Amino acid sequence: MDHLSCLENQSIYIIREGYNRFRDVAMLWSIGKDSTTLLWLIRKAFFGNIPFPCLHLDTGYKFREIYEFRDRIAKEWNLNLKVHKNETAIARGVSPHTGKLECCTELKTNALKDAINALRFKALFLGIRRDEHGIRAKERVFSPRDKQFEWNYKSQPAELWDQYKTETLDDEHIRIHPLLGWTELDIWEYIRREGIPIVLLYFAKNGKRYRSIGCETCCNPVDSDADTVDAVIEELKTTTLTERSGRAQDKESAYMMQKLRSLGYM
Repeated sequence: MDHLSCLENQSIYIIREGYNRFRDVAMLWSIGKDSTTLLWLIRKAFFGNIPFPCLHLDTGYKFREIYEFRDRIAKEWNLNLKVHKNETAIARGVSPHTGKLECCTELKTNALKDAINALRFKALFLGIRRDEHGIRAKERVFSPRDKQFEWNYKSQPAELWDQYKTETLDDEHIRIHPLLGWTELDIWEYIRREGIPIVLLYFAKNGKRYRSIGCETCCNPVDSDADTVDAVIEELKTTTLTERSGRAQDKESAYMMQKLRSLGYM
């Protein structure tokens, strides 16, 4: 079996195991390449259907292309899409301009906590990868959060021989990461193999493209002429730029990302 098929099989196993253990589950869909790849894998795991909601945390500052892609795919794939905003924080004036840490904490982390409480999700599927950021390398496939939704990165369960911690306390919830062992190059090669649709911001226009997308105010394009999936794959084989180099650096530092994630950030 080839490398991509092995990754696909492992991810589908994790997805089915997660759904078997936790029926009150949702997938967190950021609309980026990784979470859209995860969405594709979930559809394959359940033969074209997704038997649980897809949750999008809308900060109000996403790229227009992200909103358009979200609405189109949600309709085409018949998704049970839940869009959640932290309306209280937005009304208070929280924005990227008032500080990246406060903005991410309120419009993403606390918005996620509110959504979990309101919709009573016991577990969430996320499309994060270990190679994307050093702090995410500390994660587990089945990662428990306490009743305050906080992540204790100093005390993570062992995962040996595909044995995962799927038992939880009543006041815990679980983050499930089926793509944790994938790399950025794996994602793009799988997108090519499967023909997965993605946001066009990832492809070069006028010598620039985005490698990582999110809020428009926190993302900058990188120099690139890669305007097709094949060209992106070839570029990744030689580039020395990190994947998240275009993200706001005050949020991307190891300390800041660890602090955000310990509070419940993705």
